[in-house]
Amino acid sequence: MVTDAVTPEIAAPQQIPSYLIYETLNGRPLYRKGYKEVLAKRKTPGEIMGCSDLQVIIVSALHLYLGNHVNRKAYWVVTNEPGLHIQLGDNLSNDIAVYEKEKVTVKGKFFDVAPKVVVEVDIKVDLEAFPAMEQDYVYEKTQAMLNFGTERVIWITTKSRKVFVATKGETWITLDWAATIPVLDAVTLNVADILTEEGVL
Repeated sequence: MVTDAVTPEIAAPQQIPSYLIYETLNGRPLYRKGYKEVLAKRKTPGEIMGCSDLQVIIVSALHLYLGNHVNRKAYWVVTNEPGLHIQLGDNLSNDIAVYEKEKVTVKGKFFDVAPKVVVEVDIKVDLEAFPAMEQDYVYEKTQAMLNFGTERVIWITTKSRKVFVATKGETWITLDWAATIPVLDAVTLNVADILTEEGVL
């Protein structure tokens, strides 16, 4: 018996717009935290692309602090998610990066040389691709930057109030905000002290 039943169509995978990609790491795209809510139309892109007030204050305060303490003739202290092109298919984003001026040729594109130091504040990607979530992402991105030539990567977490420091050739350590940590040359920073001066703590 012949029927006119219609075979249901198989739904095609939803295309994810490129503006929801925060960075690409080890050849795979990492989407912005909250991207699924944008795809479901529960949030707008603008709602997931911004940072919290505390994140912004920390990044701004650290940028000003480092800009006032490093040798500005030798280094650029850059912020606003500067792009870092490591290799084909790997483009990272940093919160604050310190570059040696003599190694950079300004071309109006992503940086393609390793920053000397990177400072990251919290995590801005969806973590479903990482079995151990935050830890896996932090370790993988940190190792990629160290392999590329960055000398020190500093992660600051606002929820746990910890500072994770990875220095090339040294043991990676996790400290409290109140610890004074080396940045580069003779420059150190203490997150708790800086935020106390800003009136946040």
